[in-house]
Amino acid sequence: MIIVSCAVIVGILLGYFTKSYINFDISLLIQFGLYLLLFFIGIDIGKNDNILNDLKKLNKKVLFLPFITIISSLAGGAVASILLPLSMEESVAISAGMGWYSFSAIELSKVSVELGGIAFLSNIFRELLAIFLIPIIAKKIGSFESVSVAGATAMDSVLPIINKSNPAEISIISFYSGLVISIIVPILIPILVNIFSL
Repeated sequence: MIIVSCAVIVGILLGYFTKSYINFDISLLIQFGLYLLLFFIGIDIGKNDNILNDLKKLNKKVLFLPFITIISSLAGGAVASILLPLSMEESVAISAGMGWYSFSAIELSKVSVELGGIAFLSNIFRELLAIFLIPIIAKKIGSFESVSVAGATAMDSVLPIINKSNPAEISIISFYSGLVISIIVPILIPILVNIFSL
């Protein structure tokens, strides 16, 4: 966890101090790195001889994990509006990003630049908190709860942390949960914007 924290901090500092020198699109490098990570996680999952047996033993209720995550995130957004200078509608719409900061920020920027900015920061912080908290949650509370914290990022950027902190079969559940949430988020945010007339 210390290495992950240091990597993020060094990356932020390097980006800040070299921004005038970096002229290429770094998102391509990030995407390639992410695919490479997922490839090695796939190898790690494939090496486990017992994974199919372990998956068969899991309760079918696991299929509801992404939907419980979505409902909990929206409820958390509603509760957060009590403490924040945002309306309940705005707070719930922001929480509907589920950690997918690029999409939620762009979509909510159509409503207002401020809301898009808050959505971006909120979902970035969710991902960073997930990175720091997943090992603790997996150890003290449970594997499924550690997947839920990641939201949409459970299938990509946070998957290596989930894989390292949990039994091997949880990685497949994590990928499934993140995939379902990532499919639902682009539908959910516009629906909430329309329902709440933002």
